[in-house]
Amino acid sequence: MNSKERFFATVNRQPVDRPAAWLGMPDIKAQPALFDHYGVKNMHELKLAVGDDFYAVEVPYHSPDATAIYAAFNWYGDSVVDAEERTLTADGCFKEAEELEDLDFFEWPDPALYIDVEECKRRVQEAPEDKVKLGIMWSAHFQDACASFGMETAMMNMIANPEIYEVVNDKIVDFYLKANEIFYEATKGRLDAVLIGNDMGSQRGLMLSPAMVREFIIPGCKKLVEQAHSYGLKVIYHSCGSIVDVIPDLIEAGVDIIHPIQALAAGMEPRPLHDKFGEKVAFCGGVDTQELLVHGSTEEVKDKVKELRSIFPTGLILSPSHEALMEDVPPANVKALFDEAQKL
Repeated sequence: MNSKERFFATVNRQPVDRPAAWLGMPDIKAQPALFDHYGVKNMHELKLAVGDDFYAVEVPYHSPDATAIYAAFNWYGDSVVDAEERTLTADGCFKEAEELEDLDFFEWPDPALYIDVEECKRRVQEAPEDKVKLGIMWSAHFQDACASFGMETAMMNMIANPEIYEVVNDKIVDFYLKANEIFYEATKGRLDAVLIGNDMGSQRGLMLSPAMVREFIIPGCKKLVEQAHSYGLKVIYHSCGSIVDVIPDLIEAGVDIIHPIQALAAGMEPRPLHDKFGEKVAFCGGVDTQELLVHGSTEEVKDKVKELRSIFPTGLILSPSHEALMEDVPPANVKALFDEAQKL
């Protein structure tokens, strides 16, 4: 099987020759050591050298305020949004907003002005034909809404002033729907899947109740999933942490793959996830980046991959449990993960 065949079989929980495997998106500080270990010069060469089944493509977004789509909104009035150090907990520009007119001062960006259509095409065309072309859309409307108020204020507004929260959230969702449409049209017929999501889990459970997830996050999720499906794309939905209580809601919203299996988060152990949900949805992740990949030996990494393969004969994309590999992960452990995953 080639990478595409392996991926689509995995999504449909059909037999595979070996698991599909995804490197994720190594942090910029982690990249030099990986380049050196694999003897390559850049991320394009690294993806090929690792044997990644995926080729991730980020939306090219450049505005006066931002250089990344996930940092498109200038909630703090800074000259340039810091895509590396942004936070959800600092007070945002809507912190004091109580009435809808208190939102009127904000200038909402138009993604059509800042997404280069030709660059979208070039980035996707760079991917080898047999690889799974994965659009990294993010579209993290819950996280952006939290940042716009400051997380504590946003969550209080969900209870005490839901109308003002929902108006901001709807504007953010509309921004992403328009941005994604531009990208999907530019790359029509060439993408295979997209990654969208919102971090709504902590190590021990959800950051808000399942009922609030259903009210404030799932509707936007469903719109984004339906849009992607209308272009024939599979959807990988990302949320860090323990999200087991809302996996049925994500399945109902049409999500094809849950990302990640954060192995050390409560209720996210691979075996129960397989037994509860394995007939309804595929998963991605499972190789712990909090302890195992950081401190474990190459043999321990290989043993974990073997265990995951035994639990999920199919229906699992093997990957680090967070998409952003950090610089504390030894490259030898990354290689061990892929060496074991790629055994037929």
